[in-house]
Amino acid sequence: QVHLVESGGGSVQAGGSLRLSCADTRSKYSHFCMAWFRQAPGKQREGVATLRADGYSTYADSVKGRFTISRDNADNTLYLQMTSLNSEDTGMYYCAAETRATLCVTQTGSGAFPYWGQGTQVTVSS
Repeated sequence: QVHLVESGGGSVQAGGSLRLSCADTRSKYSHFCMAWFRQAPGKQREGVATLRADGYSTYADSVKGRFTISRDNADNTLYLQMTSLNSEDTGMYYCAAETRATLCVTQTGSGAFPYWGQGTQVTVSS
């Protein structure tokens, strides 16, 4: 079983940084694809970054050069380092995982991921 728990969200001023964490508290095995999604009020959930088990990563155009996705395989924790934050980055951030082989890119819809965390709120004020 997979149980994802996010942490690290909060309020920050524009230009600031945050690091989100997503721990799988039940499974010790690396997942084929892990991803960060976000959802702003009134908007659809969108893929922010993905990381495949072989290290291949993708990013949404809006966050390229500012966000970095990484994973600590020792404790099966996924991270999202966010820098140069702006108000458009505000939203609920969710961690997602798929254990089976799948297309692992930011364009992959949320429906392709069977496992989700509860979300962590990120608020950027200008």
